[in-house]
Amino acid sequence: MNLSRAEQRTLHALAQGGRIQLERDEQGRILAALCFTREGWVLDGCNLDQWRSLKRKGVIKSRNGGPYVVNREGLSRLRSRTDNRTSGRSF
Repeated sequence: MNLSRAEQRTLHALAQGGRIQLERDEQGRILAALCFTREGWVLDGCNLDQWRSLKRKGVIKSRNGGPYVVNREGLSRLRSRTDNRTSGRSF
């Protein structure tokens, strides 16, 4: 299963310590997905459709209701770049 350029860009940000947080309304329905870099900046181009696609492909995960981060499957699907970093907490 191939990843689009936008999905790869998002996964690279997640591999470097970023996260995807979901915005919900009062009833708990998902309104938006925001991708944050490890520095706290919002990654442009990350939206709800992209989050659904990454989740469906099994390359991101959430633990205990927390933000979504890249998992081992996601790291193995990334094309190598020298600046990708991940901490031990993400697994």
